[in-house]
Amino acid sequence: MTTRLQPYFTPDTIEARSFAIIDSEVPEPRPFEGPQWDIARRLIHTTADFDLLNHIQFHPDAIGTGVAALRNGCTVFTDTEMARSGIPLRRMEPLGCAVSCLLNRPDVVEAAKRDKTTRAHAAMNAASDDLAGSVVAIGNAPTALIRLAEHLAAGKPAPALVVAMPVGFVNASESKELFLNTTDVPFITIRGRKGGSALAAATVNALAVMALQQ
Repeated sequence: MTTRLQPYFTPDTIEARSFAIIDSEVPEPRPFEGPQWDIARRLIHTTADFDLLNHIQFHPDAIGTGVAALRNGCTVFTDTEMARSGIPLRRMEPLGCAVSCLLNRPDVVEAAKRDKTTRAHAAMNAASDDLAGSVVAIGNAPTALIRLAEHLAAGKPAPALVVAMPVGFVNASESKELFLNTTDVPFITIRGRKGGSALAAATVNALAVMALQQ
């Protein structure tokens, strides 16, 4: 059997062609529209997983507050270096935004060992006083999202937006439900077990594109 390849495309046209294919395979009326569809489509583009449409959920203020925070030059905190690396400086620098992952900072590593907890938990502790007005993107560690929910319940500074997408089988789904049920901070989430650093980064990238277009 011979595989018929499509013509060669440049990087920009590959993305545009991919989005066009996704649009054609999710006919209108779609479960999301406007900016929400722009984000949902980018998440499908990242994974080729159309089932995500059954699990993505947006707080009504999520996109507006997220875009505004990026346009104000906020810090984006990630729970993994993979997510940090997936948010390119070419999008962040024009907005005046920094991307920070504290996972490997020596004091965070030491605190995790001392307290016998995860580094993601310790990193959230280290970031907690600096989260006001930020975007927090969690794509891997349920312990980070749980700790963030605890901080918010205790009255700690609140981010402008939380991208709540930890992935896996141990407390991934449960951490999302805990967060949704204990805080009114704007969020974009993928309910259930699905998620990942690539999806968290893709969400921030989609918001950054909107912020730059404005």
